[in-house]
Amino acid sequence: MDLVNSVLTWLLRKRSHQRELFLRYPHDVQAELFRKLIATAAHTEIGLKYGFSDIETIEQFRQNVPLHEYEQIEPYVDRMMRGEQNLLWPSEVKWFAKSSGTTSHKSKFIPVSDESLEECHFKGGKDMLSIYCSLRSETRIFTGKGLSIGGSHKVNELGGGGQFGDLSAVLLENLPAWAEYLRTPELEVALMDEWEAKIDRMARITMEQDVTSIQGVPSWTLVLLKRIMELKGTTDLTEVWPNLEVFFHGGVSFVPFREQFRQMIPSTGMNYLETYNASEGFFAIQDRLGSNDLLLMLDYGIYYEFEPMDGIGTGRTLQLHEVETGRNYAIIISTNGGLWRYRVGDTVQFTCTDPYRIRISGRTRHYINMFGEELIVENADRAIAFASERSGASVADYTACPIAAGPDGRGGHEWLIEFTHLPQNLDHFIELLDTGLKSINSDYEAKRYKDMVLMPPKVSTLPEGTFYNWLKMKGKLGGQHKVPRLSNDRSVVEEIFALR
Repeated sequence: MDLVNSVLTWLLRKRSHQRELFLRYPHDVQAELFRKLIATAAHTEIGLKYGFSDIETIEQFRQNVPLHEYEQIEPYVDRMMRGEQNLLWPSEVKWFAKSSGTTSHKSKFIPVSDESLEECHFKGGKDMLSIYCSLRSETRIFTGKGLSIGGSHKVNELGGGGQFGDLSAVLLENLPAWAEYLRTPELEVALMDEWEAKIDRMARITMEQDVTSIQGVPSWTLVLLKRIMELKGTTDLTEVWPNLEVFFHGGVSFVPFREQFRQMIPSTGMNYLETYNASEGFFAIQDRLGSNDLLLMLDYGIYYEFEPMDGIGTGRTLQLHEVETGRNYAIIISTNGGLWRYRVGDTVQFTCTDPYRIRISGRTRHYINMFGEELIVENADRAIAFASERSGASVADYTACPIAAGPDGRGGHEWLIEFTHLPQNLDHFIELLDTGLKSINSDYEAKRYKDMVLMPPKVSTLPEGTFYNWLKMKGKLGGQHKVPRLSNDRSVVEEIFALR
């Protein structure tokens, strides 16, 4: 395995030279990619509809092609899942990534072309490893196994020979042989449908192996790790996997989970690297250990536009060279998977424009703005972390929603929190949460002034397993499903209260 580790780390580090091109010439790389995408899809059904052959400039593209939500591409996807081709993209599309549907109550099925598999998702996975190997020259990551929690897939019931599943399942089913050799558990277990049985099976298999890296969503990874430690009778994961050195995480913010991982893995040699990948594409990778931002990857077959959140709904978008640091933008993408001017549903802030680095700030529909407070997920995550650190608490999961204004015109926010370790004084935790939100969000601070618009936060503690049971009730157990952090209505909170 030492030879395998040496060869693979050497090969992966070579990719750093390719990244230098988009780091030095980001706008040229994006412009060339735009032209290639338009030309490639010119004779598809959507390309003919919007006159791709006649589009020469970005401005023409924005004038000809409207912004798309999933609802606008769904008719194309339905036809593709029945076997029709050359609708959104010219090459044959046989795979569809089933989204967890965080922006609506139904699932979405994102087309995954061969090009998006190879040039986006797999390229992103290789870059993730390449960046880590460049940052840790002494890494021995390939001397052991990489643990990944897969989703599930099944043959498309609509006919046409296609298949769909969680993105992780689609990727696992198409991994090259060399990658399959390095990961655990075996595919049969990783793709099990029954999530609770899968966790137990994965725990029993992997706890006896030499795991050197983990990849997954923090919330669901914790479920697996806790089961492993329970079976092993330990509270220290390094006793199970002494050579574990990195956790590649994504899907949700790591901020609320960081302390739990540090307690479970009390090793100074443990590293954490964040990725930003979704069913629609692989977007960004943390390229500096210990930083809180990610490098936007510009050569993955994705052309980017950015919609200012303070002008959402106007149709105005910005090119990469027009963005500013510190502002909230919704991501708009056109891809080699056949998505055209598509709203992903995520919001980001740029932390740097040379090179282009971003921080995920939330979801376009996951926020609280009932009273003009404009509270976004990033604010909430940071405030929860602030309150936890200073009160000695540890939060497993949470959600929040508005409280309607009473007769006096004042409203508030209600937080449902499942603690791993309760704070010694809940009132003090609430005070810290409020203080943290005020320090992060000036609109919230203004509305909280002398309790004139917003009352102090209301926090309800939930029994262990409440959020798990809610996800189970919704049929959303699995690695890509998550609890919505913020809602601008009370539907999620009322469903959770009904379980108590």
